[in-house]
Amino acid sequence: MAIVWKGVFPALTTKFTAKDELDLSLFEKNLRFQIASGVDGIILGGSLGEASVLTYAEKERLVKFAIEKVDGAVPVVLNIAESATREALRLAADARTWGADGLMLLPPMRYAADDRETVTYFKTVADSTDLPIMIYNNPVDYKTMVTLDMFEELIECSNIEAVKESTRDVTNVTRMINRFGARLKILCGVDTLAMEEMLLGADGWVAGLVCAFPAETVAIYRLAKAGRIEEALAIYRWFMPVLELDIVPKLVQYIKLAEVQTGIGSEYVRAPRLALVGKERDRVLGIIGDCVASRPSLPDYLSILPEKNFV
Repeated sequence: MAIVWKGVFPALTTKFTAKDELDLSLFEKNLRFQIASGVDGIILGGSLGEASVLTYAEKERLVKFAIEKVDGAVPVVLNIAESATREALRLAADARTWGADGLMLLPPMRYAADDRETVTYFKTVADSTDLPIMIYNNPVDYKTMVTLDMFEELIECSNIEAVKESTRDVTNVTRMINRFGARLKILCGVDTLAMEEMLLGADGWVAGLVCAFPAETVAIYRLAKAGRIEEALAIYRWFMPVLELDIVPKLVQYIKLAEVQTGIGSEYVRAPRLALVGKERDRVLGIIGDCVASRPSLPDYLSILPEKNFV
């Protein structure tokens, strides 16, 4: 089943218990809030999902559990962030067996591959599966820039359909559209640039703070795409202090703390990450608390129907 890469795709956090085990009941609670708020797909095991510390068995369990609970309402996308091509191939094959609807694909981890190696890696994985793929282009955090020339080679693979645009250069949206037209769907991957990129033509938003504020995130997207710019902008401006928690090294801890404050998460992270303490925790709580206290009333954004993300 193909995916229409449009709308809001939460990069979900992975919920843990105090005993460092998967907290599937809390994950389900958050997931139900996301779907009720109108998200258009979900992404599992991304950076925000603490992919680097999840075991293979935990990834399998998360995917199968999410698919069961989503029950066809939205597509389920699994992130692949492996160091070895053979491990990426294994995960891509298993993701299909587990029932995932698509893949998000990062460049090779740990080794800084050059352009030829990166393209070969992406194409090798893409050629091994019929699942639709979104390339994650994040040179700031992962030190690999997927250039327009590299995308020119990648679109030879028909199932490479989208890009998570996290270069932090909003003009890259225009460059991509000028070069490739509608061949590649563009989803903003940086919360603090989401509305700007949508107004430039981005098709969707792979969001972080949606994990704590799903309704507000979806409202911004739908209002902006419906041309109700002033309404979307008012919510976006209110949201910005919290959205900035998405672009720091401790985004996992910060966003999980936000989930606690909105009642749909916990602070538990997996070591070597540690939960926030002291002045840092107080500072972040202050930012989140101010936003929660001034949470805006939303228009009936759910009546603005998005295109269905399955075809």
